[in-house]
Amino acid sequence: MIDKTWASAAEAVADIPDGASLAVGGFGLSGNPIALIEALLAQGTTDLSVVSNNCGVDDWGLGVLLNAHRIRKMTSSYVGENKEFERQFLSGELELELTPQGTLAEKLRAGGSGIAAFYTQTGVGTQVAEGGLPRRYDGTGAIAVASPAKDVRTFDVAGAAREYVLEEAIVTDFALVHALRADRHGNLVFNKAARNFNPLAAMAGRVCIVQVEELVEPGELDPDTIHLPGIYVHRIVEVGTAIEKRIERRTLRQAQGADVADAASRDIPEGA
Repeated sequence: MIDKTWASAAEAVADIPDGASLAVGGFGLSGNPIALIEALLAQGTTDLSVVSNNCGVDDWGLGVLLNAHRIRKMTSSYVGENKEFERQFLSGELELELTPQGTLAEKLRAGGSGIAAFYTQTGVGTQVAEGGLPRRYDGTGAIAVASPAKDVRTFDVAGAAREYVLEEAIVTDFALVHALRADRHGNLVFNKAARNFNPLAAMAGRVCIVQVEELVEPGELDPDTIHLPGIYVHRIVEVGTAIEKRIERRTLRQAQGADVADAASRDIPEGA
C-alpha cells in the first residue's frame, strides 16, 4: 500500500530549502494551509518565490511569512488586504508579478497538466501583454524591474479574428495545500470555498504537501466525490477538524422591525 502520511507538518516541510518556489492554495483566508505555513516559518526558510492568489493578511496565512521577510517574490492576482505587502513592494523589498486571476489559475493548471504555455485574450491591449508593469521598485518610487512584453498572435476563432497573448505555465518546486478529507493514497476532497486555488496549486508543485482535516483509509472515499486524484499528492499531514480558520471580514445584516420579531420567535439570533 502507498501510504503518503507524515507525522507532522514540521517533518513534511523540513526539506524545503531557501530559495524554493512554492504554489500555495487559498483564496483570501479560505483554504489556507496555515499549519504548513507556520511550520515553514518556524524552521526559518527564506528567499521564497511564492505563487498564490493573494498573500493573506498581516497576521495570517502567507502574511506571517511576509512579515518575517521570508518571501522574495509573489506571483498573485490580488494584493489589496495586506498593508505590509504594500509597504514592502513600494519600498523595493518585494518583487511582484501581478497576474489576472483566471490566467493565474490556468497557468497553474497548465503546469500540472504538462502544457508549456497557452494563448488567452485576457490582457490583450494592456501592460499585461505590452509589458511595463512594475515588478520591483528601487525604493525611491522609480521602477527597477518591469514586466517584459509577451508574444501576441491573431487567431481566427469561430470566424472572428482576435488577438491572443501567450502565457507560460507555472511549475513550482513545492505545493502547500489544505483539504477537508484525504485517504492515505492522497486522493483529496475539498470543502466548498476551500476548493479554490488548492487543486490547481497541488497540480503545479513537483512535490505536493497537503494538510488535511480528516484522514480515512483507502476505499472509504466515494470515487465520485474525489476532487483531486492522489497522483498529484506526495505528502499528507492530518491536522484535525479543530484547526483555526479565519475570515477576512465578517458582515452581518442588522435585522429590523418584523425581522427581529420573526427571528426571536424562531430562536434565530439577530443578524444571523
